[in-house]
Parts: sequence; structure tokens; C-alpha cells
Amino acid sequence: MLYALICTDKPKSVDLRMSVRPDHVAFLQGLGDSLKAAGPFLNDEGSPSGSLVVIEAGSKQEAEAIAAEDPYAKAGLFESVEVRQWNWILKNPEG
Repeated sequence: MLYALICTDKPKSVDLRMSVRPDHVAFLQGLGDSLKAAGPFLNDEGSPSGSLVVIEAGSKQEAEAIAAEDPYAKAGLFESVEVRQWNWILKNPEG
């Protein structure tokens, strides 16, 4: 099953995001084939304001556990994290 991790940064946290980014990217790369897509949300000024990460996991609980291990989450960057099951219909390279 695929899960979308919809993460919203705390206000005024760009410096924290940038300082933790190398660890975050390494964490995502370490997910291997279970990582399907990832990237930041941008605010109106073009600055990062959150993240969208799509992963394959066996259950919502497993996806939540992966989300909790993200260095961004551990650093306290996120104001909220929503984990939602997602069905990739169009332009799925595996479909």
C-alpha cells in the first residue's frame, strides 16, 4: 500500500529545515524502493513550508513509524504530519 506523508513545517523554521536537510535526504535515500516520491511544499515566496513524501508500507502504523524516524520529525520541524493511504492511478511507472 502507498501512503502520503503530508507534513507542514512550523512557522519560521527554514533555518532548521536547511540545517537538517542532509540527514533528511540521506534518510529518504535509505528507504530504497519503498520511497516513491518526495519533495517540499513551497509558500508564496518560494520558500519550503512542508513536505510531501510518498512511501510504500505494509500498514498505516508502519508508515507512521517511518514518518516518526525522519530527521525532520525528530528535529521538531513539523507542526503537523498527516498520513493518508494513497492510490497512484495516473502516470504510475509501476502500473
